[in-house]
Amino acid sequence: MIARVLVLVAVVALVAGCGSSGHRRVVAPPAKQHKQKPAHKPKHTHRGHNRPAKLIVTVLDGDRNVRVRDAKVSIRGNSKRTNRHGVSQIWAPRRRLAVSVAAHGYTAARVRLDFGPNRYRTVRIYQPSLQWPLYGATAARTQAPEAIHLRPPFHLVWSRGLDRLIEFPAAVSDGFAYIGNAGATVHAISMRSGRFAWVHRTPGDPRMASSPAVTADDVVYHTMSGWVYVLDRTNGHLKWSWNPGSAIESSPVVVNDVDYFGDAAGRVYALDLRTHRVRWSRSLGAKITSSAAIAHGRLFIGDYNGHLWALSPRSGSTRWVGTVNGKIYGTPAVAHGRVFVPSSTGNSLTAFSTRGRFLWRNTAGYYVYSSPAVADGVVCWGSYTGEFYGSSAASGRILWRFNTGGPISGAAVIVDGVAYVGSFSHRIIGVNVHTGRRLVTFPHGQYVPVSGNGMRLLFNGFSRIYAVEPRRSH
Repeated sequence: MIARVLVLVAVVALVAGCGSSGHRRVVAPPAKQHKQKPAHKPKHTHRGHNRPAKLIVTVLDGDRNVRVRDAKVSIRGNSKRTNRHGVSQIWAPRRRLAVSVAAHGYTAARVRLDFGPNRYRTVRIYQPSLQWPLYGATAARTQAPEAIHLRPPFHLVWSRGLDRLIEFPAAVSDGFAYIGNAGATVHAISMRSGRFAWVHRTPGDPRMASSPAVTADDVVYHTMSGWVYVLDRTNGHLKWSWNPGSAIESSPVVVNDVDYFGDAAGRVYALDLRTHRVRWSRSLGAKITSSAAIAHGRLFIGDYNGHLWALSPRSGSTRWVGTVNGKIYGTPAVAHGRVFVPSSTGNSLTAFSTRGRFLWRNTAGYYVYSSPAVADGVVCWGSYTGEFYGSSAASGRILWRFNTGGPISGAAVIVDGVAYVGSFSHRIIGVNVHTGRRLVTFPHGQYVPVSGNGMRLLFNGFSRIYAVEPRRSH
C-alpha cells in the first residue's frame, strides 16, 4: 500500500513539471551561481582594487604648506588639473600607481602612491627658489636666498644633535636638510619632523670642512682626506667616489652636472658627475680652501697667494687675475656686477668688477676668514675682532658695525632683510641689514649661522642644529 502511494506522488510531480503550454521556467541549481573565483583574477579583486575608482590627489607646496592650483596630475596616461583647492580627481585602479605632478614655478615630482587602503593621497612639490641646495645658497655664493621670507621673532620647532662640530651649514632641498659634521658623517633630516631619514658614515677616520651640495638625484660632498663622495639622495647609499690626491675644503658647486672645486695642492677641478671623469683641471700654484663661485659665465676662486682667479667654467682657461693683500681663505660672493673677496691675513674685504677692475677695499683690525653675504646693496662680513660690518656694495662705505663679543670665523648670511652671523661668543646675532640694529639673539652658535628653506630656518650651534619658524600672531 505504501509503495503504491509513493509511485503515485512521483507521477503527479512529473506531470506538473511538464506543462502543455510549451514554456519552461528554468531555475539554475546552486552549483552554477559563480561563487568560485577565476584562477587568473588578480589579488585583492574581492575588495575591488582592480576596478577603476575616483582617486583624489591633493597637491601642496611642500614648504609653505598651501594648496597648489592648476597643477597637472597624471596617472596611467590620464591627466587632470587641480582646482582652486589644489585637488584633482582621476579614474584609475585602486592599487600602487606612479603619480606625476607638474606646476609652473615648481620642480616636477614623480612618486609611487598606494591607493589600495585609501583613495585620497597628497603630493608635495617644491619651488626651486625656496631651496638652499649648496653652500652660499646660490652658485654665485651670495649667502642670501632672495625668495625666502622668514623674519623674527622665531620659535623653536625641533633640534637634533649631530655628535661633533658643525663647521658648515646644511644644504636644504625638497623638504630635507643634508648636513655633515667634522667627522664626515652626513645626515638627512626631515625639515618637517626633525627625524633622520638616513645617516651615512664615511669610512676610515675622515674630516670634513665643507657643506654638501644637492642635485636632482644625488648628494655630493668632499672630505679633507681628499675624497669626493656621491650618495643616493633617497637612502644615503654610496654610488661612487673619486680622489684627486689632496685635501678638499672647497664646498661643491654643481652646475650642469659638473662639480667645481679646489684642493690643498692648489689645483682646480671640473668633475663630470655623469661620466665620473675630470673635464679639466689646472694648478693655480697655491693652496685653495676657498669654494668656487660661478656667475656671469665665470668661475671665481681664491688662493693662498692672495690671487682671485676668474676662469672659464668650460675649459678652465684664465679670464683675469686680481690680487688682494693677503691669503684668501673664504669664498668670494658675486652680486651687482661685483666680486667681493675676503682676505684672512690681509684683514680685509676687497671688491672687483666681474671684469677684473679693482673697486674698493675695507680693512678690519684682524683676520677676515668670514665669507661675505650680499643683498639689497649691502655686503655683510665679519672679523676676528668680533666686529660684524655692513658695507655699501657700490662704494665700500661702512654703513654700520656691530660687536658680537667673540671672533667671527664663519660666513655671514642674509635672509629677508636680516643679516646673521655666528661667533665664538657661542651665539647667533641677527641685525637689520640696512641699519645694524639687533633683531635676533640666539643662545647657540659658533661658525656659520643659518641655512634653511621657505618653511623654516636652521640655526647652527656647536654640534646641534635647531629648526625655527616665525611666531604667528593670534
